[in-house]
Amino acid sequence: MKDTKSNYCENCGEFHDFVHDHVSLVKVGEPVPDFQFEVFHEEAIKTMSLSQLRGKWGILVFYPADFTFVCPTELEEFAKLYPKFQAINAEVISVSVDTVFAHKAWHDTSAAIKQITYPMAADPSGKLAEAFGVLIEGNGPELTPDEGLAMRGTFIIDPTGTLRAMEINDNSMGRKAAETLRKLQAAQYVETHKGQVCPASWEPGSDTLEPGLDLVGKI
Repeated sequence: MKDTKSNYCENCGEFHDFVHDHVSLVKVGEPVPDFQFEVFHEEAIKTMSLSQLRGKWGILVFYPADFTFVCPTELEEFAKLYPKFQAINAEVISVSVDTVFAHKAWHDTSAAIKQITYPMAADPSGKLAEAFGVLIEGNGPELTPDEGLAMRGTFIIDPTGTLRAMEINDNSMGRKAAETLRKLQAAQYVETHKGQVCPASWEPGSDTLEPGLDLVGKI
């Protein structure tokens, strides 16, 4: 994998000289593999699989690590909006390479994380992060900042198990949960309104477009 520009380290808070390009095994418009994993959820350790999400929309929220800085601000936003995701038949699952025991400890001690009621998935082997193209890999014997952690990746999976949207940020940029909710609402709208598409910044109730030759050059 070739080197790219600098990256922010979630552990030390500094910018380092290089990271790597990331390649996802999952593709938008294609089915996602049926991974099985442990989660910390409702004060218990449980086993889940992506196939359990069939029949509802799934939102996978990858983040670098527990007990860090930007991550709790993101996960708290998703916690606050979780009832709205549930109301439109969606499940949110956060994912990091930490163990379920680390998730419990963080949940017990952090005021922000204590608000989380969605499943917190453990990916200590990195198999989920690798499959979704967000795993930060090493570069031989040299130190790679955040090696073994995940980038900030957000993935929207439809009820059939097909990936409909993906977004990957470097670790310096926190995400906005409300934007993920908006993207989900747009995906659901076009799923049930065949032939319609959502323009930029579309919100529920806004006008949509119906592509056709009559619109060419008129937008």
